[in-house]
Amino acid sequence: MKTVITVIGKDAVGITAKVSAICAQRDANIIDITQSVLKDIFVMVMLTEMADKDNSLKELTNDLKTLSEKSGLDIRVMREEVFNSMHRI
Repeated sequence: MKTVITVIGKDAVGITAKVSAICAQRDANIIDITQSVLKDIFVMVMLTEMADKDNSLKELTNDLKTLSEKSGLDIRVMREEVFNSMHRI
C-alpha cells in the first residue's frame, strides 16, 4: 500500500530526519520526497510504500500524530488512492 505524508509547520532542524525515522521504524519505504522552506514555513510531501496491513498504517499514523503534537507540526497521512481521489477535477 502506498501512503502520502504531508508535513507543514515552522522550520526547524531535524524535521525530515524525525519523520524519516518513524517511517523506517514502521517499515514504510520512502519512494519519493519533496520539501521546501518558504521564509520560515517548512513544507514536505512524502510518498511511501508499506505492507498492506491496516495495523501498519494505524501505527504509522499514531506515531506521526504523536510527533505532530510534540513538535507543533501539521502532519497528515493518507492512502495514496484516497489522496488521488480528493484531488481529481
